Amino acid sequence: MKKLPFYSLLSLSFFTGATLFAQVPTPAPAQKEAILIMGATAHLGNGQVIENSAIGFENGKLTLVADATTIRIDRTKYGKIYDAAGKHVYPGFIAPNTRLGLVEIDAARPTQDFSETGALNPNVRSIIAYNTDSEVTPTVRSNGVLLAQVSPTGGTVSGTSSVVQLDAWNWEDASYRADDGIHLNWPALRSWSGWQTGSPEMKKNEQYDKDVLALRQFFDEARAYAQAPVVAVKNPRFEAMRGLWDKKQNLFVHTDNAKTIQEAVLFAESYGLRTVLVGASDAWLVADFLKAREVPVILGRTQRLPSREDEDVDQPFKTPALLHEKGVLFAFSMDGAWQQRNLAFQAGQAAGYGLPKEAALSALTLHTAKILQIDKTCGSLETGKDATLFISEGDALDMRTCKVTAAFIQGREINLDNKQKRLQRRFEEKYRQ
Repeated sequence: MKKLPFYSLLSLSFFTGATLFAQVPTPAPAQKEAILIMGATAHLGNGQVIENSAIGFENGKLTLVADATTIRIDRTKYGKIYDAAGKHVYPGFIAPNTRLGLVEIDAARPTQDFSETGALNPNVRSIIAYNTDSEVTPTVRSNGVLLAQVSPTGGTVSGTSSVVQLDAWNWEDASYRADDGIHLNWPALRSWSGWQTGSPEMKKNEQYDKDVLALRQFFDEARAYAQAPVVAVKNPRFEAMRGLWDKKQNLFVHTDNAKTIQEAVLFAESYGLRTVLVGASDAWLVADFLKAREVPVILGRTQRLPSREDEDVDQPFKTPALLHEKGVLFAFSMDGAWQQRNLAFQAGQAAGYGLPKEAALSALTLHTAKILQIDKTCGSLETGKDATLFISEGDALDMRTCKVTAAFIQGREINLDNKQKRLQRRFEEKYRQ
């Protein structure tokens, strides 16, 4: 038997121990009985609030969303009734542009599956790499995130994202909207260099025009391929882009600078594509431009420092309110995977800087659903939509009061336990003894 080096044994021991300790909750069975939630303050996701609500659902669909003080309810129709007086009910939060399920440990490369080599990979599908057994996912669900858009990264055209619901046995069951869009990393005007020498500096990208020209050539070829009546030899890259031309797919453009935002939007407009900006830290500077073209935005983290030295230190906190005032459709997002548990608190931060509270909630729910084109079935508490919602003891946008006590995905009551809660119970017991 070949002798393993020490670091290999250490890694093997770590992953074996993690596997033995892992207890990912079993996915919930389909809803068997009608459920009624009574007395909660219902935040519908569309800007409306019902102070004393009655929320009913059956077979995974919402059948009742009403003010409990104005209707009579036949309680015998419901197999389970939740008394939620003093609590809050929300639509399930939706996390766009995440690596959830594509990475388990950021520092361990064997657990990362979110990027491929090469620059142009529209045919890379994130959905088939999505890991439903991730220990990260249950920690995210515990803060109300019940759906996510898992997205590839890297290269110029990273690949195709998909929307998943976060309680499933495998990626096929998890898929909520497969292959919803292509992700494009727009060339940067400037980049950092000199890290190896210890003297990093920002330099102009001398290849910028050449990079944009190469992109246009690639998209020209993809459009010509899609328009061809007969294709003799199939091209996997161009096949993956067919949905762009009839707007069945979004083009998610990742860029931050005000100039590149405008250039990217005009680029996509020249092809008649449905464009969504991702990151877009300078979106507030070109809000009128975006509104005129009805281009939605998936914002990056609000809890961060500004992009420029001469910007207000709280500019990221204020950006959502500025976009809201201009009428730009936007959603909140977070970097990475485990960070999604803090998604709602980004909206809460923005609510403290001028964004109306229910508008902040909409940017986690209905507005996100509209951007991802899944708003017909989720994103708000409306009859006929999926019963994907949760109950919190307090304000779910405030980290001090957010405590999710029950959550449902398409009517299925999911298990809210997770590794962090188990560790807390374990060490509470240890120190109690």
